Amino acid sequence: MSTVRLRGFGHRHAGRRRWAVRGVDLEIPHGERVALLGPSGAGKSTLLAALAGLLPPDSGEREGGIEIDGADPRDARAGTGIVFQDPQSQLVMERAGDDVAFGLENRGTPPDQIPALVDAALRRVGFPYGPRRSTGALSGGEQQRLALAGALVTRPGLLLLDEPTANLDPAGAALVRQVLAGIEDTTQIIVEHRIAELAGQLDRVIVLEPGGGIRADGPPEQVFAEHGDQLAADGVWVPGHPVPAHPARTTPGDTLLRTESLSYRPVLRDLDAVTVRAAEALAVLGPNGAGKSTLALLLGGLLAPTGGRVTATPELAGADHTTPPHKWRAPALARRIGSVFQNPEHQFVTAKVRDELALGAARPERTDELLQRLRLDALAEANPHTLSGGEQRRLSVATALAAAPRLLILDEPTFGQDRRTWAELVALLAQLRDEGHGVVAVTHDADFLTALNARELRLAAPPLAAV
Repeated sequence: MSTVRLRGFGHRHAGRRRWAVRGVDLEIPHGERVALLGPSGAGKSTLLAALAGLLPPDSGEREGGIEIDGADPRDARAGTGIVFQDPQSQLVMERAGDDVAFGLENRGTPPDQIPALVDAALRRVGFPYGPRRSTGALSGGEQQRLALAGALVTRPGLLLLDEPTANLDPAGAALVRQVLAGIEDTTQIIVEHRIAELAGQLDRVIVLEPGGGIRADGPPEQVFAEHGDQLAADGVWVPGHPVPAHPARTTPGDTLLRTESLSYRPVLRDLDAVTVRAAEALAVLGPNGAGKSTLALLLGGLLAPTGGRVTATPELAGADHTTPPHKWRAPALARRIGSVFQNPEHQFVTAKVRDELALGAARPERTDELLQRLRLDALAEANPHTLSGGEQRRLSVATALAAAPRLLILDEPTFGQDRRTWAELVALLAQLRDEGHGVVAVTHDADFLTALNARELRLAAPPLAAV
């Protein structure tokens, strides 16, 4: 049994003036499937962390009460499973099967039962490899499936999921929704920006108010009928509310990069005739594990290919056009090609959000403009590593936009964004494209493709390894 109760609950992270979440009064009966919605910064991820017992007393200031079956969440962890927004942060073992087994071992499951339970959990989430697969060799989407398997294998009474389908290809996202629909006798609380395809299997939608309290609470169809227009205006993804399109104002320009028999084994093999052009958006699509992120690193000059080559044209490289991008000096590479990684925290180098933006800004006034447009101004003095996943993603894209390189390569640029910040990001990228810059985006976001009318490059999945 897992009944959740909150009474005037609030939490303010250490070092912050603003409360992350406040004034929450809720009761979620055992077995309900609930979606937790709200604009970016409303405190959804913080509330999940509190329910998982992951906010110790020294993490900040707390008020009100929060209970799971009458106990403090820190004392109820054995019955709680969680999948974080960043699945990499919860993988603790070198092999996939060992990672799933970790929770079972901590709960004292008899050793002879563990292998069968692990195999069943991996199959249940469609994990494409065997239990000996290295966790370090997994794509972001594969990590997400593995993290879900680890959360489900212990059969928790309370399952907390923070953007469980964000890094997944469409088939993987559909499988996860199917898995969640089939779970019985478990309370599910799901933070998911794109709610349309999940709404049919929910009992309830709860919308957090950024200033504190709850905006709306009820069955999905009732909440969206009564509050849909205002929620969409405030940044909540509401079914039936289309996003603005940004068709290109000019035709594609000169070629900036091209590939010739490009390989990075074992992920990519003989990828030929890929062209990246100025004044155009190119979307890199494909199933999880197809090598999309690897291709982004190769195009960005951050990886050396194991075969073939990436060639830059004089339009991009000037006198360096005979040298592959991965051999350019770092200052030249940064001026010409900007990269946004799949894990944004990997590229932060300063201690303040404002400093991170100002570091490579082409124009000083661009820093304040981006802080305001992407709603990072209230976080200007915060450490980038203390931001939520969605805030970190906005900051990482903003730093690349501030530098305005000739070519911008982004890995999942719209991950974790509410409707309003998503629209701002897309508008900024469209503006850069229309000014003649090249934009390459690894994405599973169908709305992103439509809004930018992006040319598509689809990669096929490589043959599966045996382990």
